[in-house]
Amino acid sequence: MKRKMKLKIYFENEQDKIALTYKLKMLVRESIEASLDLENYQNPCEVSVTFTDNDGIHELNKKFRQIDRPTDVLSFPLFDFDGEYEEPPVDEMMNMLGDIVISLEKAKEQAEEFGHSFEREVAFLTAHSMLHLLGYDHELSEDDDIEMREKQNIVMDMIGLSVKQGDTE
Repeated sequence: MKRKMKLKIYFENEQDKIALTYKLKMLVRESIEASLDLENYQNPCEVSVTFTDNDGIHELNKKFRQIDRPTDVLSFPLFDFDGEYEEPPVDEMMNMLGDIVISLEKAKEQAEEFGHSFEREVAFLTAHSMLHLLGYDHELSEDDDIEMREKQNIVMDMIGLSVKQGDTE
């Protein structure tokens, strides 16, 4: 689906363990666009995506979540959706939704563990993080977790990387 609203993505690569290709960045863009389309998000917006390794994400996880281990993806939303608006009010031309940090090293490990491609794992983590930036939180309740998983699966279907039956990530 072609986006009607402008989307700007800032990419930063802070790791050197896995080659960051143009194709991978375009897949991340596609996952972001599909997430926005799923939620019918109409504002022009910006998203920052940083690629790191396990050491880099471990440091961020410890600093911001007080969890002393690496994780796969972290989301840093700039808005706290409180239910008053479907979208946050936009005072400026572009609305910065927030930051996504993905450990490519952890994505590769998980892809091998789950038996699917590295690219599918990165796209899945991007969709997961985008839903956080759009106000979803799977840690609030089991129902919220189920809803978020369903939406992640829809995004993966939208970009042609469907989740296999029984694959719950």
